[in-house]
Amino acid sequence: MKIRVLGSGAGGGFPQWNCNCHNCHRLRHKEMNGKARTQSSIAVSTDNKNWLLFNTSPDIRAQLEAFPAIQPKEGVRDTGIKAIMLIDSQIDHTTGLLMLREGKPLDVYCTEMVKQDLTTGFPLFNMLADYCTVNHHPIPFDGSSFTIPGIDDLRFYTQALKSKAPPYSPHRHDPHDGDNIGVIIEQISTGKKVFYSPGLGEIEPHVMAAMQTVDCLLVDGTFWTNDEMCTQNISHKKAREIGHLPQSGEGGMIEVLSGVAKARKILIHINNTNPILDDDSEQRKILDAAGIEVSYDGLEIDL
Repeated sequence: MKIRVLGSGAGGGFPQWNCNCHNCHRLRHKEMNGKARTQSSIAVSTDNKNWLLFNTSPDIRAQLEAFPAIQPKEGVRDTGIKAIMLIDSQIDHTTGLLMLREGKPLDVYCTEMVKQDLTTGFPLFNMLADYCTVNHHPIPFDGSSFTIPGIDDLRFYTQALKSKAPPYSPHRHDPHDGDNIGVIIEQISTGKKVFYSPGLGEIEPHVMAAMQTVDCLLVDGTFWTNDEMCTQNISHKKAREIGHLPQSGEGGMIEVLSGVAKARKILIHINNTNPILDDDSEQRKILDAAGIEVSYDGLEIDL
């Protein structure tokens, strides 16, 4: 199984277009050892030809142009994208669908709750009906397995996570199972597994159980501290309030991952304010000592 990190940043990417925080300012002025990042998305394949996209960020066009394996190979119009799975309906995970409107109908796999959001509060599916159209395929969120036609030798297990629907959602303040999911991706022929969850607000028992069964974790790396955006005068909202488990502190991601023995541990969906974006920071040294990696755009993982 080959996993390509198309984008490793949180909403807005890094540097964010209108941000002058400590990280964004230093990266623009070449005063830090770090990499620019587009907004979070991955692609998965077993044959390096037929790819499943997980999320479609607003940066999808640039991400595809940077990834030759998924680019057109045959005919006047072609793509290696065979299907798309949405883990939630957040703007930074779905807006890229609009960039894919020139092609054939899009086969999109998502929960019924995500479909509701994308046909009501943010009606992307309705808008695309006049372009390529969307073929929606409902997926479970109870841990049961399913496969996707055209994506050979892969099986998927999706689980509901505690989270909030996007601010635009008609049920923003009425959470439902299926608003946000974590995904175990298994290669059937080898048994190798990866757990993908760029948004984790709470480590429920079934989440920890999933983490213990896989060979690689690609999990929420949004914030270093719970009050990160507050202390930088960017927002009054704390990490846990908006559905992200910070890395540091009691019960944080570092502590959680210390209880997972065998898996390769990689953080994804990293906010522009997070000090781990600086490769020379003390926070990166802490992650290094804990055996935790920080993903970057273009990272390829072979399992």
